[in-house]
Amino acid sequence: MKAINAIRMGGIEVLPLIEGGKGVSISNGFSSGNWAATGGVGTFSAVNADSFDTFGNRIKQIYHGRTRAARHEELVAYAINGALAQARRAYELASGKGRIHANILWEMGAAERIITEVLEQAKGIIHGITCGAGMPYRLSDIATRFNVYYYPIISSARAFSALWKRAYSKAAELLGGVVYEDPWLAGGHNGLSNSEDPNKPEDPYPRVVALRQVMRSFGLAETPIIMAGGVWWLEEWQDWIDNKELGPIAFQFGTRALLTKESPIGEAWKKRLLTLKEGDVFLNRFSPTGFYSSAVNNGFIRELRERNDRQVAFTTEVVGEHVAEYGVGPRKRVVYLPAADLERARGWEAQGFTEALRTPDSTLIFVTPEQAKEIVADQIACMGCLSTCRFSNWSQHEAGHTTGKKADPRSFCIQKTLQSIAHESDEPDAVERNLMFSGHNAYRFALDPFYSNGFIPTVKQLVERIMTGR
Repeated sequence: MKAINAIRMGGIEVLPLIEGGKGVSISNGFSSGNWAATGGVGTFSAVNADSFDTFGNRIKQIYHGRTRAARHEELVAYAINGALAQARRAYELASGKGRIHANILWEMGAAERIITEVLEQAKGIIHGITCGAGMPYRLSDIATRFNVYYYPIISSARAFSALWKRAYSKAAELLGGVVYEDPWLAGGHNGLSNSEDPNKPEDPYPRVVALRQVMRSFGLAETPIIMAGGVWWLEEWQDWIDNKELGPIAFQFGTRALLTKESPIGEAWKKRLLTLKEGDVFLNRFSPTGFYSSAVNNGFIRELRERNDRQVAFTTEVVGEHVAEYGVGPRKRVVYLPAADLERARGWEAQGFTEALRTPDSTLIFVTPEQAKEIVADQIACMGCLSTCRFSNWSQHEAGHTTGKKADPRSFCIQKTLQSIAHESDEPDAVERNLMFSGHNAYRFALDPFYSNGFIPTVKQLVERIMTGR
């Protein structure tokens, strides 16, 4: 195994080991501060993070506004206070070692407004901003205003080239690194483009070489590339270390950092990670963001898959094979289905899936009355946690805060489920009925001897283990 040497990042020498940011309280000030204290880069999530009262108790994010716009303002306040609380805790725990980064999603609701206010109040505490889930052109403008380094998360050389030409070239000195996130292996939201096949993973090496070539053409030969997604043992990546073709490389650990004593996830979630098998993580497109994402194929994901399978196309007039009448909703408004689909619909009704919900694509999905009630309630309770949400049709950019499209019942309220699993994952049921993001290598917890007999390391022990190549 090659020696793992420090790398210059964010203006100082740090270990080339980065804690991956995981949204909604999954990487927080405690985990990131302890990671930075080892000499690496700790990353806390600034996505609706937890805040605390004067007694140190977590403040539950409860919404009282009668309109979506009013609830959105409450969400923004929670987000700012939570990110500040986590940043300050991380900075204190790091004790001047390593670096502290804040992770945001560009497509989260009021992303620019939130991170701007956080940086305004946390000057000198946050050393860098990592940002993905979209094309964050204005990230460099924010970094320049507060003189912090920025780290865009991209999945192709083409995406970085577009960002550089449009905005980043004006703030080259603050580009601390570029995170290449493997769109087939990373957990959470993935950067697969429409031209890429989700079922045909590509080797990351030539894609990262292409990224470095583009970066060199822009004068960024010494700017680190951070490899994210699929990283487990560094022995498996030693050909990347001190590789002249790749230039300076660091490695990000997202999934592996979940299983530490400082990780805030509950015991049931940690135990579940130790039992996963290869293939248990499912690349899907159910997210209300519209992006692909990777999550454990638990009861929550299976219900979404089944919900989407119980789907038929309809027309509002007789067209072609759509001749069979079907009544939708309390008033049984007539739509038309092919005869074969009417038979399928009757079969689903016999199984208890008696509620037909319309989608924006002129299809019907069939759910139970209880599921229908929950879907509608969640859509009504929307607080605008995303810039645009296909589940609720919220849009922060449009008049009336609506996309102008019908809300899509094939998706889900991401804020609700992520808050639930973040704070209830001591309970086995909670990890079955909520979205559980994970990278595709999570099955390796069960195979890696480091975790034998259910061993859960501290962050310090994990980093020491990684430094051996394992």
